[in-house]
Amino acid sequence: MVSLKRLVCAAVAMLAMSIVARAEDGFPFGTEMTLEALPQAGSKRIPNIEIGDHGEVVLELWCKGGKGQFSVAGNTVIFVPGQIQDRSCPPARAQADDDLVAALSSVETWKRQGDVLTLIGPNPLRFRTTGN
Repeated sequence: MVSLKRLVCAAVAMLAMSIVARAEDGFPFGTEMTLEALPQAGSKRIPNIEIGDHGEVVLELWCKGGKGQFSVAGNTVIFVPGQIQDRSCPPARAQADDDLVAALSSVETWKRQGDVLTLIGPNPLRFRTTGN
């Protein structure tokens, strides 16, 4: 016969594991992530975002850079871009950067599976946790 103490311990262990699993799949505040994309011709650079603990974002795009803010409620996400630095980019990279900022601005929901964050909108974006 199973004791009440063992049942309670098992229930607590299962609850703790589910909380840890949800935390691993939560929005990646305090994380640096790289866009799953190929570099632009003539460059090795791939866009990345650094998401602060309160949703503040530092963007390093193909050429441009800047800041922004994520607001998250459940699986809903809003990205508001801040000041974007031009940095005298070649036209193709400048356009790719503008398109990426527009895609970030149009995301509506998100999902996370392990180290991959998918921002879902008209143009879904996949970011992977940067391993250091």
